[in-house]
Amino acid sequence: MYQILAKFYDALVKDDDATLDWVHFLEEHASFHSVIEYACGSGEITCMLANLGYEIHASDLSHEMIEEAKRKKGAEKVDFKVRNMCEFADEKADLVICLCDSMNYLTEDEEFLQVIDNAYHNLNEQGTFIFDVHSLDRLKEFEEEFYEEGMIEGCGYQWSIETQKDEIHQNFVFFDEQAHPTYEQHIQRVYDPKILLKWCEEKGFDVEIYTDFKKKGICEGEKYFYVCRRKS
Repeated sequence: MYQILAKFYDALVKDDDATLDWVHFLEEHASFHSVIEYACGSGEITCMLANLGYEIHASDLSHEMIEEAKRKKGAEKVDFKVRNMCEFADEKADLVICLCDSMNYLTEDEEFLQVIDNAYHNLNEQGTFIFDVHSLDRLKEFEEEFYEEGMIEGCGYQWSIETQKDEIHQNFVFFDEQAHPTYEQHIQRVYDPKILLKWCEEKGFDVEIYTDFKKKGICEGEKYFYVCRRKS
């Protein structure tokens, strides 16, 4: 994943206002100086945090996405690594984050539980783990297939999204100048939010849930945000 899409990712989905919303949410719900970020992607939030003066260690499974992130203003202030977030790393920070529905790429219970465990051990005492996931409403939204096509960065593309059981499947096709296609598929699992709450609490977190940044609790919307505070 994110081998071909990395080059076009920002052009397709970059949203400066949403990036500000995420950063403001972090600052509102956590007290921190140092940050560990799982699945940093193209580094929009990463570099904004770095430019605000936070110490940030960011990783992503995709080498291509890391290379895109390194091109951005403030990237020189970030410690970037190519790493799977399911792999434990012996690092410590005040805040651990995994944003932009990256946790939904963990399609097995064991993977999700492993990342919760990693975050707990990567946090300083009374640190905070913040992540977001797709809401259950997203499964309903894509019961009817979404389809988009056009030109981007001089290349033709096709993008479809559809629900299959408890998963969201995104399919991309990019065409080069000779119209040769390259395919890439992304599969994300949508979890019952109460199960995720249970897992986080069992690990030892005090948890608050918000929907779409502002609404307290599990409500109708697009994203659930979990603010998980490590008990001392």
